[in-house]
Amino acid sequence: MQILGIETSCDETAAAVVADQSPRIHASLVLSQLAEHQRFGGIVPEVAARAHLAHLDRLVSRALAEAGAGWADLDGVAATGGPGLIGGVMVGVMLAKAVALARGLPFLAVNHLEGHALTARLTDDVPFPFLLLLVSGGHCQLLIVEGVGRYRRLGTTVDDAAGECFDKGAKLLGLGFPGGPAIETAAAAGDPRRYPLPRPLKGRPGCDFSFSGLKTAVREIVAARGGPTALAAGDVADLAASLQAAIRDSLVERTRHAIRSFRGSHPAGAHLVVAGGVAANRALRAALSELAAQHGLGFVAPPPALCTDNAAMIAWAGLERLKAGLADGLEFAPRPRWPLDPKAPKAVGAGVKA
Repeated sequence: MQILGIETSCDETAAAVVADQSPRIHASLVLSQLAEHQRFGGIVPEVAARAHLAHLDRLVSRALAEAGAGWADLDGVAATGGPGLIGGVMVGVMLAKAVALARGLPFLAVNHLEGHALTARLTDDVPFPFLLLLVSGGHCQLLIVEGVGRYRRLGTTVDDAAGECFDKGAKLLGLGFPGGPAIETAAAAGDPRRYPLPRPLKGRPGCDFSFSGLKTAVREIVAARGGPTALAAGDVADLAASLQAAIRDSLVERTRHAIRSFRGSHPAGAHLVVAGGVAANRALRAALSELAAQHGLGFVAPPPALCTDNAAMIAWAGLERLKAGLADGLEFAPRPRWPLDPKAPKAVGAGVKA
């Protein structure tokens, strides 16, 4: 079985061809829009949508050519149906629907978060159930992955996501965008103990996250020193290291709580998985690997290229959904918000990313 995948939920235009036999990824292309958005210091939705529209057709053709596949070789076409920037999501969904209609193929609308969630099965054949820390620029959740389309959320952010905290922290330090890689690079030369930044919700029960106060603490330190242009290189490195350590510690502590819940409800579960853009952070991966070992769990983190947004994960999730008989009709409407666990209670706080 071979699936074409399309990802356009944010600022990467991506197309991939994935199969259910080794090697699974036959082609995976990602066109970054970093240059278009960098001068704005963040992602501009309309700019992103126009870039997807300009490049997606060509990228799909290149992915098929690289995979050595024609339209007749496909068993389905999958596209991110949400959540994400709605203009971009619409571009990908409409192209996928057009291909499905013209070629008589099943159409699969994939939840972007499910793409991240199932990546560990694409790369490492992780069996259900497993515990997932999904951590990115817009999302920060702990979920029990029970099967395709079956997710139980244990915790989410009550304000900002961890990736957003990295981005805002980098901006405050004058390190530019995207913030996660910039903070990690600067932190390599810094002392994480110099600035005693808070660990939000430390010591409190539950699995929810909060990063707004941490971002505020960094802003106050920078302001007290005269702003980013007044900071010495050593100050920037130490603040970056301190911020990275605070985010890492917060994620690890809440994940430790989730492991206890996971073990209690799913004693046969054997893996802790981290996915999403922030999962590429090496300090976080090392800390989570140690945490998993402490609790007798296997630890899986996909390769960094499959942590950030890509179409291979969308194609794989589409393939898993097709095998489970979960194809979608062409009346599917793109969704700016699409929770993996619709029964989960809303976290208490503003700015929750669902």
